[in-house]
Amino acid sequence: MSDRNDAVGALLDKQEIHELLTRYLRAVDRGDVEGVRACYLPGATEDHGGVFTGTADDYVTSVSAVVSHPRSRTMHCMTNVLVELSPNDPDLAQAESYVTTFSAVRTPDGQLGHCFVGARIIDRLERRDGRWGIAHRALVWDWSHDAPATETWLFGMLIGDPADLTRSGKYPNDPVYTTLNGAGE
Repeated sequence: MSDRNDAVGALLDKQEIHELLTRYLRAVDRGDVEGVRACYLPGATEDHGGVFTGTADDYVTSVSAVVSHPRSRTMHCMTNVLVELSPNDPDLAQAESYVTTFSAVRTPDGQLGHCFVGARIIDRLERRDGRWGIAHRALVWDWSHDAPATETWLFGMLIGDPADLTRSGKYPNDPVYTTLNGAGE
């Protein structure tokens, strides 16, 4: 029965890690700076693909104003998540995640642009005090596509006024936070 218990424990560890990685991306998109910070372990490091290298705490501080800005719009979609538990240490793991990101940005000439980026994130994870967290994160860029911004919502085929659409919000006003707390039900 020990092999089955070990297998169930491994599945639970992998699920906890997957949820950690998902919480990280949600926190980035919702501008929940402390939620982003909570995904890293104390002393964690970040290598953001040549854009930033240093402590995770300094990285989060460096992006906090951008991700929490009320008009910041990003969507990180995580796929192909492979979590590998260390065969030698039950408190170590590595995860590779593919991430496709959409960002609305101001171009250098002040125009609105849309950026689509494909990247992979390789995380070294550790379990400390009973919880998994990111000990080191390395991002590698795979591709990028920039496009002029358009806001036609399905080529203008949406019925009704696009101003009436329920839109995403930033922490703590996005529906995901109010629904979790019992409001909005």
